[in-house]
Amino acid sequence: MSDRQWPSEWMRGVLGMSVLKVLESGPTYGYAIAAALEEAGLGSIKGGTLYPLLTRFESAQLVTTEWRAGDGGPGRKYFSLTDAGRAELAQQTTDWQAFTTQTLTHLNGAPNDHQ
Repeated sequence: MSDRQWPSEWMRGVLGMSVLKVLESGPTYGYAIAAALEEAGLGSIKGGTLYPLLTRFESAQLVTTEWRAGDGGPGRKYFSLTDAGRAELAQQTTDWQAFTTQTLTHLNGAPNDHQ
């Protein structure tokens, strides 16, 4: 886990696929998703960022939801990845890998000689 807070522009680019990746291992609820992302070194994700994203995923049929009774407390809304969500995660992962490879090639390449 890292205490580093990444630039918000970077997080906007990876948050969606990172949430889908957490859900790949099975149904879970919002707080646990945020904790998993923090444990993965992506920093603290606030509910005001996470829950609207999960709502968009539900509208796009990338996730389904189910209310489950709590253990002595309030119930929790669990999110599960759909087949469409798994396909979206696979596509975004492939695209992100290509993008980061291209970006690293550019950043590590020779200086631009155009003047």
